[in-house]
Amino acid sequence: MFDAIAPRYDLVNRIMTFRLDTRWRRRAVRELALATGSTVLDLASGTGDLCIDLARGGLTPVSVDLSFGMLSADRSGAPRVQADILRLPVGDGTVDGVTCGFALRNLVDLPEFFTELARVVRPGGRIALLDVGVPSNRFIAWGNSIYFGRIVPRIGGLLSDPGAYRYLPRSVSYLPERGELTAMLRDARFGDATHHQLSGGLTQLLVGTRDR
Repeated sequence: MFDAIAPRYDLVNRIMTFRLDTRWRRRAVRELALATGSTVLDLASGTGDLCIDLARGGLTPVSVDLSFGMLSADRSGAPRVQADILRLPVGDGTVDGVTCGFALRNLVDLPEFFTELARVVRPGGRIALLDVGVPSNRFIAWGNSIYFGRIVPRIGGLLSDPGAYRYLPRSVSYLPERGELTAMLRDARFGDATHHQLSGGLTQLLVGTRDR
């Protein structure tokens, strides 16, 4: 099923990309604070934008996505693995870090996902997880609702299935609030987990270190 809809979601990613400022991705890479050459899994990697930034930051990315169609469109040049991000085909404590860009809102069981991250990341390793947020500033929130609720679905409807684009604004509400997200990460053995609002809350970044 995912292969069949991959082109649709590639279009979603392209529309998202002009909001997904490169500064957000680069901030995520900096927050990893890992040594040069460290191995980092980029989960739900899509077309590989984060993998490109990881490589530019001196790290060794591995592109992981469930969809073969998305992996086929990956332009990062990183090694590619088709896998369920809730059941990663790597050993315990074998990677230095994990990134994930704009996929948390699609996961039904976030604690299960965070537990899987803790399993594969070595003690002292780091995670950096980006996703859309709900702006606290009323003016920014109003502009965001217009963009996400009206402009993106209309543009997307011209390019592909309108239903895929109407899902985007609804999906944001599926994420727990930031205090609950950080508590989940701390329970999953990322004891110093912190939450950062970027660009007035348009985007949120969760970072943490795997407990030793």
